[in-house]
Amino acid sequence: MLSLIISVYNNINALQLILTALSVQSYKNFEVFIADDGSDIKMIKFISETAPHLHFNIRHIYHEDKGFRKNKILNLAIKESQSDYLIFIDGDCIPHSEFIYQHYHNKEINSVLCGRRVNLSKKLSDELSVKKIQSKEYEKISLKHIYDSWKLDKNSRSTWVEEGFFIKNKTIRKIYLKGEPRIVGCNFSLHKDTMEKINGFDENYEEPGIGEDTDIEYRLRLAGAKFKTLRNLAILFHLYHSKTKSSETNFKYFQKIKEQNEYLCKNGLRKLI
Repeated sequence: MLSLIISVYNNINALQLILTALSVQSYKNFEVFIADDGSDIKMIKFISETAPHLHFNIRHIYHEDKGFRKNKILNLAIKESQSDYLIFIDGDCIPHSEFIYQHYHNKEINSVLCGRRVNLSKKLSDELSVKKIQSKEYEKISLKHIYDSWKLDKNSRSTWVEEGFFIKNKTIRKIYLKGEPRIVGCNFSLHKDTMEKINGFDENYEEPGIGEDTDIEYRLRLAGAKFKTLRNLAILFHLYHSKTKSSETNFKYFQKIKEQNEYLCKNGLRKLI
């Protein structure tokens, strides 16, 4: 058993697509934690009505909307999980049908598995449907994805389309995949005790950016964790939305964290302040 933790906020359509994609996963032994950063009653109703019809267990972890508190709700989900392995995705990312299997099959002690994502344009995001996910049509990179990525307007085209090709051959992967694996906050996994070692997500980050991935990666490396790439194996399809800017406040706080050279955050799973 492993736990998939999905961070959400008021995007019912995307969550419906994610839950559909989870229903066609090749690996079945998982539970789902919906880490809800204060969505409205419509989301709560959708989850309560949908959960009984799925073959996997869903836990809805919720707190009141008091602004951006993603790291806090993620920590609450981690503490509620009873499994020893955790996968993190965002509530606007649709997993390939092999997504959970690849995270599970490649897991190693004291290691972080790092996947990537295809950024779909608004056009391709709007075309995605429950039916296309149930048939697994959604996970096939085709000429339309490539043509879409060639649009002149960079704000209306798909990007990182090459991340959607499923490449299992070890020889090809060894030749193709270069560079140090990096955490993308919407697609990584690790053993629960590895996350507990750094005391989870730092809840002092109260705006988007850095706290959900850059900070986590920095502290995990300080703690001696190994990093392994799952590019072109654990694939996600990211639905279009306007670009979110990283917070300047977060950036300044992260600089202080690096100066301290300490992997254990004080305001995380446990309160050490």
